[in-house]
Amino acid sequence: MRAIQLKEYGGPEVLNIVDIEKPVPLGSEVLIEIKAIGVNYADTARREGKYVVKTPLPFIPGAEIAGVVTEVGDQVTKIRPGARIVTLIESGGYADFALADERSVIPIPEQLDFHTAAALPLQGLSAYHILKTMGRLEKGESVLVHAAAGGVGTIAVQLAKLFGAGKIIATASSEEKLALAREMGADVLINYTEPDWEQQVLEATGGRGVNVALEMVGGEVFNKTVKCLATFGRLVIFGAASGEQSRFYPSSLMARNQSVIGFFLPQIMRKPELLQPSLVELFSYLGQGKLKLTIGGVFPLEEAANVHTLLQSRKTQGKLILKP
Repeated sequence: MRAIQLKEYGGPEVLNIVDIEKPVPLGSEVLIEIKAIGVNYADTARREGKYVVKTPLPFIPGAEIAGVVTEVGDQVTKIRPGARIVTLIESGGYADFALADERSVIPIPEQLDFHTAAALPLQGLSAYHILKTMGRLEKGESVLVHAAAGGVGTIAVQLAKLFGAGKIIATASSEEKLALAREMGADVLINYTEPDWEQQVLEATGGRGVNVALEMVGGEVFNKTVKCLATFGRLVIFGAASGEQSRFYPSSLMARNQSVIGFFLPQIMRKPELLQPSLVELFSYLGQGKLKLTIGGVFPLEEAANVHTLLQSRKTQGKLILKP
């Protein structure tokens, strides 16, 4: 089968297509013929050797896949060949076939296609648990969503509305992206390329600050976002796209009982009691038309390097999909 593999860390050019043996499902594993692959910033961090955990080499990226089960291991009890499923895996998704444990796969509702199904799990689960599990968002509270036209951002804006947020403040880098955030349900739009964007956030909240903030840039954006927090405000970190670390003084949180919280989706993936119900809930929102996914483009598997370049250019909107 074909796969996209990297043998060294680096830019998109280290992604190469190779021929490898098709895996064989053992025990509780199922073999999936992949129909759609979600492309994520985590994939680029893996490629650069900058992921939260060490990336072993050689490595096949790809954690988010949708497809058809073709074979099952001898301990599989619930999934049968022919099932249309979506799942998150640790690695190996940039390929024609991949293995997954049957406990991690979710049937795709009949009305959804593979591209839509693959666009949901990673960003959808991230947005869901950043807001609800880690951010503890309550009805009526205000939310600040950075990069609101991106994969997590577009879903986070919609989920914040569904969860009853009182005011949703969205930031993005262009008028076009801000228009998309408004379409998703944002109440206040701020261009974060403007030097005083944090003051605009404070003005939008009457000087009180936001109750929950989603932050994945790092560096100066993190520092300014901390200044946007209300008393008892929670800032959830789920990335560092700028590659910059911040000088931060934890004692500065004490006076207003503020929190800075880390989020790493694989920890949610290891808890079926958190993962399964939330993914079912997300698919339910999709089926009811309450949640809209934005597909930014569908590309052949062999164009993985070009897709990474596009993603890191920050000129895309919504989810990018690879198709074997």
